[in-house]
Amino acid sequence: MTLDERLENVAVLGAGGKMGSGIVLLLAQEMVKLKIKNPDKGFYLYAVDVAEKPLDGLISYIRTQATKSAEKSCVMLRDLYKQREDLIENSEIINQFTQDVLNVIRPATDLSVIKNARMVFEAIVEDEEIKVDVLTKVRELCSQETFFFTNTSSIPIHIIDQGAGLGGRIIGFHFYNPPAVQKLAELIPAESTKKDLVDISHEIGKRLRKKIILSNDVAGFIGNGHFMRDILHATNEVKRLSDTFSMVEAIYAINKISQDFLIRPMGIFQLIDYVGVEVCQLIMKVMTKHIKDEVLQSDLIDMMVDRKLLGGQYADGTQKDGFLKYEKNRPTGIYDIDKGEYIAFDKDGWTGRVDERLGLLPDGWMSWRTLLIDPDRESKLSMIFGNMKKMTTMGAELAKNYFKRSREIGEELVRTKVANNIEDVNNVLINGFYHLYGPINDFI
Repeated sequence: MTLDERLENVAVLGAGGKMGSGIVLLLAQEMVKLKIKNPDKGFYLYAVDVAEKPLDGLISYIRTQATKSAEKSCVMLRDLYKQREDLIENSEIINQFTQDVLNVIRPATDLSVIKNARMVFEAIVEDEEIKVDVLTKVRELCSQETFFFTNTSSIPIHIIDQGAGLGGRIIGFHFYNPPAVQKLAELIPAESTKKDLVDISHEIGKRLRKKIILSNDVAGFIGNGHFMRDILHATNEVKRLSDTFSMVEAIYAINKISQDFLIRPMGIFQLIDYVGVEVCQLIMKVMTKHIKDEVLQSDLIDMMVDRKLLGGQYADGTQKDGFLKYEKNRPTGIYDIDKGEYIAFDKDGWTGRVDERLGLLPDGWMSWRTLLIDPDRESKLSMIFGNMKKMTTMGAELAKNYFKRSREIGEELVRTKVANNIEDVNNVLINGFYHLYGPINDFI
């Protein structure tokens, strides 16, 4: 069965969630393109979730995002709709495409609607037992030719395959958040995964304009294999600095080191909030369960989860409070676990005092946003980090330690055969986390 044939009937589980809604958008747009070229064929995308409310939000999201996508692709859509003499103005083409996208989507809360699905994309909660249970039920409903794609970011694919009895008809297709924007998708076949499924997954990646990077089937894969250990380094540094700073000051300092000194798009604690504090805890638990002789656990993460300060985003995309407090998606303070309240930046000048103790940024320093669009980025990064290498300030020393640990993590992913090579590790961090450079580098 070709990919075009499989795209005639598709299901997305967890369609009302952050990841599921993005996957629905990408697939629905591709299905509409096929529908326009094959008007006599039916194309159905079953968007399944446990309740109606998330699906109401899904339709609103799809309408908005499909319209934005159409506005950016009007030239392509004009060619696609060239047989439609009634569509003259750009606005008419945009509205038609948006409506066509909505028309292929069938929201549902009943699993039985997916019995004819030829491809099932699963994007439900990152819980091994729940995934296995749901996919077992789906397997019993669908045909023996149905292919399954799990968006898990940490659970070994062979565990899900064996648990749900899918006989090699499942592959890890880990979209990065948000799926409609992020360029990267990690592809994780198990040893049992059918070759036809691997081949069609590469074709899907190409159709959806994703950069596909293969990861081997080890818990956490490449992306979270690095990210979770990066988190542990940061939380361990906070603990180590307890004699020098208060906990609030230490979190602020390490967040600043990881963002400004390492020139990343956001600090490590802001990134934890973005992904979700509890999500990070769940991933660490999965990795600890499935990786021998390694315990991934952070007391700091656990304390935040216990206090229900979980981060993540609201339905409209605004950031929820976690380690940091946010106003209009901008960090404005840090949570004090001892006091049970957020301490605003610059309250009594405390952030200024921490900045002073960390010391100046390296000569020639430029922001992540500036370097992102700089064609001479590599040489400027080399100059900036070369200057930092000579510095002995507290901030520079913390940053150099961070560099060293990040590289060690990346090299370990290759040594333990999670990643096939250095380039794959670097590419996941560059394309999936928007870093300007990979962790395995010669800057420091």
